[in-house]
Amino acid sequence: MTLDRRALIVSGLALPALVLGASASVARAAPLPPVAGEMTLGSPKAPVQFVVYASASCPHCAHWWTTVLPQVRKAFVDTGKVRLVFREFLTPPNEFAAAGFILARRIPGKYFEVLTTVFERQEEIYRSEKLWEGLEAIGKQYGLTDAQFTAAMNDPAALKAVNDRFSQALNQDNIEVTPTFFVNGAPIEGDTGFDALSKAFATAAKG
Repeated sequence: MTLDRRALIVSGLALPALVLGASASVARAAPLPPVAGEMTLGSPKAPVQFVVYASASCPHCAHWWTTVLPQVRKAFVDTGKVRLVFREFLTPPNEFAAAGFILARRIPGKYFEVLTTVFERQEEIYRSEKLWEGLEAIGKQYGLTDAQFTAAMNDPAALKAVNDRFSQALNQDNIEVTPTFFVNGAPIEGDTGFDALSKAFATAAKG
């Protein structure tokens, strides 16, 4: 699958990373410190920090994001019990992941809504093999003109920023696969369904 417009500067993308899985290679013992470019939902006073590394091009991420995350948000994030910290990662096709994140940041105040739409339509877009047009349609849904979408995909500063975030996750945070989860700094391995995460949140809240 390829994007059929040169506007997306594929040559500027970082090297592909490993894909699929839900484990972390480095154990943590405390809530993770903030990093540049992370996106958050929920109260900063929430007793539990839930860090999610995911890629806009990862099918496993899309499944978790569209099935489990809505339950987590309703039960824990919206109620002030958990603060969601999202960090971007790139997996093949890296250009689609980067473009999805750039698009989400282009719509003021709608980052999570746009990214959710990308995840919801990811499979359909892949089947069509029209990656550019698929993302362009999402841009139009959120008010971007064709010219504005093309400008976003051509923005070297935006591409550098998403590459920098990927480099941080890959080289500093030692993230290897997506999705990867941490609850108050502890890696969550194996089952990452709603029930398992609920138990992890409860344990973390007790300290």
